[in-house]
Amino acid sequence: MHWRKSSYSGEDAEHNCVELGRAPGAILLRESDDPGVVIATTPAALRGLVARIKTGGFDHMAG
Repeated sequence: MHWRKSSYSGEDAEHNCVELGRAPGAILLRESDDPGVVIATTPAALRGLVARIKTGGFDHMAG
């Protein structure tokens, strides 16, 4: 599996991030500091999540 992360993430341990991988019909997500836990979703569901984040749909949850 080839995992990708944002080019804004650093290479050292202080820059943990979400990584994405592709599987047939699915997008896989994992946290770089806990790579054993993998969540699978569809490309459409991930696009919807990213769109909602970009438009502030979760801003009310910020501390």
